[in-house]
Amino acid sequence: MSRITQLISSFSLLLLICSCGTYFNQPVKIQQARLGESTTFTDSLLQLPPPVQKVEASVYRFRDQSGQYKPTETGSTFSTAVTQGATSILIKAMEDSGWFIPLERENFGNLTTERQIILSTREREQRKNPNVPQPELPPLLFSGILLEGGIISYDANIITGGAGVRYFGAGASTQYRQDRVTVYLRAVSTSTGRVLKTVYTSKTILSQALDGGFFRFVKLRRLLEAETGYTHNEPSQLAVTEAIEKAVEALVIEGIIDGLWPAQGSDTEIQQLIEDYNIEKQIAADTKLYDRFFTERRTANAFKINAGASLYDGDFSNSDINPRAEIALDQALSDAFRLRANIGISQLSVENGFQRDFNDVSIEALYNILPYEQLTPYISGGLGYYLENESFGFDFSGGNFFKGQYGVGLEYLSTPKLGIMGEVKHHIVFSDEVDDLINGRRDDHYFSLGIGANIYLGKLNSEKTISTPLP
Repeated sequence: MSRITQLISSFSLLLLICSCGTYFNQPVKIQQARLGESTTFTDSLLQLPPPVQKVEASVYRFRDQSGQYKPTETGSTFSTAVTQGATSILIKAMEDSGWFIPLERENFGNLTTERQIILSTREREQRKNPNVPQPELPPLLFSGILLEGGIISYDANIITGGAGVRYFGAGASTQYRQDRVTVYLRAVSTSTGRVLKTVYTSKTILSQALDGGFFRFVKLRRLLEAETGYTHNEPSQLAVTEAIEKAVEALVIEGIIDGLWPAQGSDTEIQQLIEDYNIEKQIAADTKLYDRFFTERRTANAFKINAGASLYDGDFSNSDINPRAEIALDQALSDAFRLRANIGISQLSVENGFQRDFNDVSIEALYNILPYEQLTPYISGGLGYYLENESFGFDFSGGNFFKGQYGVGLEYLSTPKLGIMGEVKHHIVFSDEVDDLINGRRDDHYFSLGIGANIYLGKLNSEKTISTPLP
C-alpha cells in the first residue's frame, strides 16, 4: 500500500470516528421508552424570574402555516415537513416558564361535552335523592390573553455542500444540508382585541452524512472492499420545540419591558435580565442569514508586520527565492475600504547571476470583500517606489524607479485586536533596468509573499457595534 493511500485511509478513519460521537452510538439494540429530551432553551425558561401573578392564557390552535411537505431526493411526499402538534409544544413551554396558566381551548368541544355529562349525571342523582344536594359545577376560567401565531415557514436546503477525497481506491466524503424553521408568536388582549406584543424566532436544522471506504486489489484476484459511514439528521420536532421555547421566553421578557406583567425579584436582577436580552436583540439585528454577524469588527487604525519571500521576474531565468520583511500602517476610509502605507525590504537575485538589495515604499488601497466577517479575503492595489541599495538603507543615488502593485490576501481576526493575514502581490517596476539588462518590451517585475499580523489600534465605534465575543 502506497504512502498516499495510507494517508487517505487514515483520514477516512479519522473523519468517521473522531469527528462525531454519533458513530459510537449505533442503534444495535431495542431502546426503551424514555422521557422527552430538553432543548438548550428549556433551562432558560425554567430560570426566568417568577411573576407577581400568573397570567391566564388560552391557545386555540398554534398551527403549521408553512404548507411545506417533507423534501426527498425525488421531490416531496405527503408527509408534512414539521410537526402538526405545535399547540401541545407551546402549552408545555408556557407551563415550563411559570408565567402562564394555560387554559384548554384546542379541543374545547370535548371539554364542554364532558361538562355536560357531569351536569346531566348530577341532575339525575338529584332527582333520585332530592334530599342530598349535588355540588355545583364551577365555572370555566376565562383568559386575559390569547396566544396566537404559528410555524410560518420551513425553508429546506438553505445551505448544502460537502467535501471528499479519493485516491487509488481509498477515500472519504462528507455532505451536509441545513433547513430552517420560523415561528411567530403574539399575545392578544381578550378584553380589547389589541395585539400586545409579537415576537419572532427561527432555528436551523442540520443534516450530515459521513462515509469512507476502501476498494482495491491487494493481490492478484484478491479484491479488498470496506466501507462505513453514518447519517445524522437533527430532529425537526426538537428544532420546533426550541424555536417555540425561545419565543415564549422572548414574549415574557418583552412583556416585562413594556410593563404588561411585573416580575418578582430585585431591581438589579430584573435590570440585568433586560440588559442581557437587549444585547441579544442587538446581536440578532446584526446577524443576517447563514449566521453572518454584520457589525464593525476592525478599528480605524492598524499596524501590519509580516515576513515572507520575494521572487524576481525579469530578463534572466532561474530566479532565487529571497527573504522579505514588511511593515505598514492602515487607515480605514469606510467599513470595506482601507488606505495602507507600506515599507518593504528584500533582495532580488538569480542563480549564478546578479543580486540586488532593495527597499520599496508604496501607498495602496485595500478592499475587504467581507468586512463584517471574522475571515475576509481582500484585494489591494497602489503605486510606490523601488529603491536599490547595497546595505538595505534608503539610498536615492542608486537605481530608483516608480512601480505599481496589486495583490490578494486573506485575514482571520483571531481576537478583536489581532488579525492573522497572508497575501501575495505582483510588483510592476516601470523600468527594464532593474537587472541591468534591457531586453524586449516588457519591464522588470517581482512577486512578494507575506504572512504576518495586523495589530488593530484604538477602540471600535460604539455606535456601530456592540461588545460581544467573536463567534
